[in-house]
Amino acid sequence: MGALTFWRRSIQARVVASTLVLSFVVVSAVGWFLLRQTRDGLLEDRIDAVVAEAANETRDARARLESATLSDVDAAEQQRALVEPIIQRGLSRDFAVVLAGPDGSSGGVASDPGSGGATYTFGLDRESVPASLVEHFSTIAPPSWTYTTIRRLGADGETTVEEPGIAVGSQVTLPADGRTYTLYLLFPTSEDEDTLALVTRALLTAGVLLLLLVAGVTWLVAQQVVTPIRMARRVAERLAAGRLTERLEVSGEDDLARLATSFNQMASNLQRQIRQLEELSRVQRRFVSDVSHELRTPLTTVRMAGDVLHDAKDSFDPVTARSAELLQIELDRFETLLADLLEISRFDAGAAVLEVDDVNLVDVAHRVVDSTRPLADQRGVTLVVRSPGHPCLAEADVRRIERVVRNLVSNAIDHAGPRAPGATPTVVVSVAGDDHAAAVAVRDYGVGLAPGESAMVFNRFWRADPARARTSGGTGLGLSISLEDAHLHGGWLQAWGRPGEGAQFRLTLPRRNGTPLRRSPISLIPDDVVEPV
Repeated sequence: MGALTFWRRSIQARVVASTLVLSFVVVSAVGWFLLRQTRDGLLEDRIDAVVAEAANETRDARARLESATLSDVDAAEQQRALVEPIIQRGLSRDFAVVLAGPDGSSGGVASDPGSGGATYTFGLDRESVPASLVEHFSTIAPPSWTYTTIRRLGADGETTVEEPGIAVGSQVTLPADGRTYTLYLLFPTSEDEDTLALVTRALLTAGVLLLLLVAGVTWLVAQQVVTPIRMARRVAERLAAGRLTERLEVSGEDDLARLATSFNQMASNLQRQIRQLEELSRVQRRFVSDVSHELRTPLTTVRMAGDVLHDAKDSFDPVTARSAELLQIELDRFETLLADLLEISRFDAGAAVLEVDDVNLVDVAHRVVDSTRPLADQRGVTLVVRSPGHPCLAEADVRRIERVVRNLVSNAIDHAGPRAPGATPTVVVSVAGDDHAAAVAVRDYGVGLAPGESAMVFNRFWRADPARARTSGGTGLGLSISLEDAHLHGGWLQAWGRPGEGAQFRLTLPRRNGTPLRRSPISLIPDDVVEPV
C-alpha cells in the first residue's frame, strides 16, 4: 500500500520508471541487432575461411595424387599417403579429418564414414559427420558444407567432448584403384562461440550500466523540476491553512523562477483581497449587530404605541382599525426579522454556542406540529407525523432543533399542495434513527423546486417566486439560520424537490455530538417518488 501511494503521488518516480522502461526496450532492440550482426559476421568469416582452407586441402590432395607414379598401385598405401598429411596439419590447425569410401566397386562413391572403410583423426567420433552431408555425397557431387556437432574423446580417453563446428566435404579419386573417396574436414567454431559470448557479456554489462546511468540522470533532472513544484505545493497548503504571508523563494531567471514570481504575485493579490473581504465582512457584521441593537429601543417604543392602538381599535372607524391591525402584524414581523438578524450576526461572529442535551426528535416533531397546527388549519393543510414506536434520541440543543423543524414545517405549509387532485393539501413530518444518526424529514406536495434550486434555497433572502406572498410572516432568513444550526451540530440540512411533485427537507444529526456523519436513516428522495427511466 505504501509503495502504491508513493507511485501515485510521485511524478519523479513515474518519470524515472517510464524512462527506464523505454530505455530498456531501446537498449534491448539495439543489443539484439548488434548481437545478430556480430554473430552473422563471425559465422560468415568463419565459413569463408573454412571453405577456403578445405578447398586448399582438396587441391593439394589432388595434386599429390596426380603426381603419384604408376608403380604406386597399392590403394591402401596411396590412401594413407593422401590422408595422413591432412590429419597432421589438422592436429596443428585444430580441425579433424574423415576419409570415407570406397564402396567396393570401380568408380564407386564414398561409403558411410561410420563404416569400417573410413580413415579419420584419432579420437574423433565418425558420427560427427552429419547424415545430411553424407546423403549429399551419396552420388558424385560438388563440395558442400553444413553445421554439425563434433564429438571427440576427452583427455582421460573415456569421456566424450562435444563442440559446435562446420563440416566441409569434397570428393577425390585415387589413381591406384580409380575409386571415388569423400574427404570430410570438420572445423570447430568454439572460438567464435567464445567470442560471441564475450561480446554478449560486454553488451549486457554496457546495457545495465547504461540503464543505471539513464536512471540516475533522469532522477537528477526530474529532481530539479519536481523540487520547485513540491515547494510550491507546500506553500500552497500553508496558504490554504491561513498562513497568508508564505511565499516561494525565487532564484534565477528560468521558467521555474518566473513561475515562482507569478505564484508570489498571485499569493499577494489573494492576501490583499482576503484582507479586504475580511474587513468588509467584519464591518458588515458589526453594522448588522449595531443596527439590530439600536433598533430595539425605538421598536420597543413603537411596539408600546402599537399595542395601545391595537387594543383600542374597536373604537376606531374601520379604516383606522384596519391600519392598527396591519401595524401590529408588521411590528411582529419586524421583531422576528430583528431576532433573525441578531442570530445571523452571532453565527457570522462565531459566537453561537450549543446547550447540548439528550433530545427526543419524536417529541420535538409533535410539539412543532401542535404549535403550527393553527396556521395549517387556516391554510386548510393537514399535518401528519410518522415516527417509530420508540424515542429517537440525539445529543443536541433542543431550542435550535425546534427552531429548525418549525421553519421547515412553516415553509412546507406555505407551499403545501394535495397529493392527488381534489385531495386535502398535506405535509408529512417523518422521524427515524439508527445507531449512528437521527433524522427529521418534512415533505410537501406543492410546486416543488426547479433543478439547481435545492442548493439556492438556503441562501439569505432567496425566494423561488419573488411575487409569492409570505402567508406565515417569514423573513427570508429562516432556512439560512436553520442551515447554520445544523452545521453547528455537525449535522446536515438538505433539500430535494421536483417541479409539480413537491419538496422534501431533511435534517440529519449525529447520535453523539462531535461524531462525523456518514449516512442518514431517511432517504433524501421520498419513497413515493417514481424516478424517471
